[in-house]
Amino acid sequence: MENNQELIAQCEAVAKQWLSPSFDEETRKEVQAMLDNPDKTALIDAFYQSLEFGTGGLRGIMGAGTNRMNKYIVGMATQGFANYILKAFPGKQCAVVVGHDCRNNGRMFAETVAAIFTANGIKAYLFESLRPTPEISFAIRELGAQAGVNVTASHNPKEYNGYKAYWEDGAQVLAPHDKGIIDEVNKVKIEDVKWTLNPDLLQIIGGEMDYNYMCAVKEGMVDQDVILRNKDLNIVYSAMHGTGRHIVPMCLRSWGFQNINVVPEQMVVDGNFPTVVSPNPENAEAMTLGMKLGTKLNADLVVATDPDADRLAIVCRNDKGEWQILNGNQTACMFYWYTIKNKKALGQLNPSDFMVKTIVTSELIAKIARANGVECFDEYTGFKWIAYRIRVNEGKRKYIGGGEESFGYLPYDKVRDKDAPASICLICEIAAWAKDQGKTLYDLLLDIYKEYGFQKEAAISVTKPGKSGADEIKKMMEDFRATPPAEIAGTKVVCVKDYKTLKQTAEGKVTDIEMPTTANVLQWFTEDGMKISVRPSGTEPKIKFYCEVPVAGQFDGDYAAATAKADARIAEIKKSLGL
Repeated sequence: MENNQELIAQCEAVAKQWLSPSFDEETRKEVQAMLDNPDKTALIDAFYQSLEFGTGGLRGIMGAGTNRMNKYIVGMATQGFANYILKAFPGKQCAVVVGHDCRNNGRMFAETVAAIFTANGIKAYLFESLRPTPEISFAIRELGAQAGVNVTASHNPKEYNGYKAYWEDGAQVLAPHDKGIIDEVNKVKIEDVKWTLNPDLLQIIGGEMDYNYMCAVKEGMVDQDVILRNKDLNIVYSAMHGTGRHIVPMCLRSWGFQNINVVPEQMVVDGNFPTVVSPNPENAEAMTLGMKLGTKLNADLVVATDPDADRLAIVCRNDKGEWQILNGNQTACMFYWYTIKNKKALGQLNPSDFMVKTIVTSELIAKIARANGVECFDEYTGFKWIAYRIRVNEGKRKYIGGGEESFGYLPYDKVRDKDAPASICLICEIAAWAKDQGKTLYDLLLDIYKEYGFQKEAAISVTKPGKSGADEIKKMMEDFRATPPAEIAGTKVVCVKDYKTLKQTAEGKVTDIEMPTTANVLQWFTEDGMKISVRPSGTEPKIKFYCEVPVAGQFDGDYAAATAKADARIAEIKKSLGL
């Protein structure tokens, strides 16, 4: 109780600072209401910490408080970021690219960010309206900017907004820049923020960058002939109320596709996402309207982008002609498999080509790459790590694709973040190639399983909101680290990887893991080939378990039977881990 009272007192002290004239009347009223409420839960949640850059940057629920997304937190973050940029590039006329998606307050936050940069003598290229995340990354590289900010909370619920910080390579910031920016942000007080726009340093950008980006996306194409033979492929697309609404159909047409149908209700820009429970392509519910239209139009496939158009969803027809939603690992496997297979067939595959995946993404991908003599690098969760590997290999090796299980893929290197417009174009090319063979995307998936073995991946998220939830997640990781399971689902654990210590334990031997830095991730590998990864989310109050379950024996094409076997094992894993 004493600790709780101490925490309340600390939060009250910070909250009272938000009652000063530096904050607007609406903010002061919201804070005063939290202070006056006998139940201090909201006060604690809003003020017990300051938002920090995680795997996706700065992200939180909108509202008043240090642990919330509001113009003051955005302002102080931007002032700190500006201070860091000026220190990193002394004597240089620096420039940043600023963008936003469809979320509530997005335009206001973006204009605030741009104004603060200009007030600090940094040129701001501000997009005229909402744009996809990958286009922000592209624009940073295209314009030779030193940094960038995208105001987005990606696929999070409508209450959230966020702030992705990018560096001059177009990738989200990594060490030492992430820590350096946080250090600068932590020094900033509200009265330090320079809010006044310098119009001489503001440049609005738009259509010309869309065109350049569209041209760049075509570099992700493998075989245009197959598209031209199947230009009437029947495609249904949903923008999920977000930024893909113009650019995705435009890119598809530039690749040669002519039969593009859109879900009209979800082409409406709306930060409240009225047609979905959550604008997340990982949720099947979000694809309902697309599948309904696909049925009506007898479409070949249904595709969608999340609000900031970095993630994609794919729905194809199964062997019964019913809609089958592909999960992120299946989508990724198809991208890697097709790219390798067809580059090889066309004589485009070179010994120096490489691909990248994240450590929690399907090992089937590594198996496909190895079988074809293509090196596949393993990196941490978060696309900035895939971008890191591209940067490390730049000039020495050619990147031909990379992705992660959370529905993100990048088929070319002009962008350094997940790229849904480019990935949608590529999956439509793959569907066109399948049609050439008298097959569907689903048939190709079965072909992959027949050649490389069937396995199922499942992500289990345990949500623990607020300060108490953060404490629970921390303790769960500590307990798993101190006492790793000896067996999971009745099968012996033969290898434990701890990315916090960068140590691997197998057969009683401890060896080093080579990674660019440490991460709070644990992995367990079992005797029968299962892989279970556990990590706290960097952007949401969740602890995530990633289960990978191979099914023994040759896959005979019976998807339902193999899935049932894998599901039974996943249920046993959950029981073993007490989930």
